[in-house]
Amino acid sequence: MFDNLKAMGAVAGLLRNQDKLKASAERVRARLAQARVEGQSGGGAVHATVDGQLKVVSIVLSPALAAGLADAPSRERAGALVAQAVNSATERARLLIAQEVSREADELGLPPEMLQGLRGLMP
Repeated sequence: MFDNLKAMGAVAGLLRNQDKLKASAERVRARLAQARVEGQSGGGAVHATVDGQLKVVSIVLSPALAAGLADAPSRERAGALVAQAVNSATERARLLIAQEVSREADELGLPPEMLQGLRGLMP
């Protein structure tokens, strides 16, 4: 019961100080915009880098993979590897976003169950 009252007090304080909440969201957005996470597939044949806003920054194909893309089946395999690498990097970025939001919520004194509302502020 006291935890609920404490949580309600923290939320009420934030609602009174929306500038603090907006500043907090901007700090998280700025950190995530600078963050880079990588995913790979095919034993390192494809590397995908995604930022903390879930945007693909780069795709790198190994020279060996790129050299073997002359026929349609090879290109299809390469496309599948690229998709796997991007999906891997995106999942890592989602985990990073959750960590950043959780850290910021802790700094604001919000309990874990209030994180959903703060996550809504993120991209």
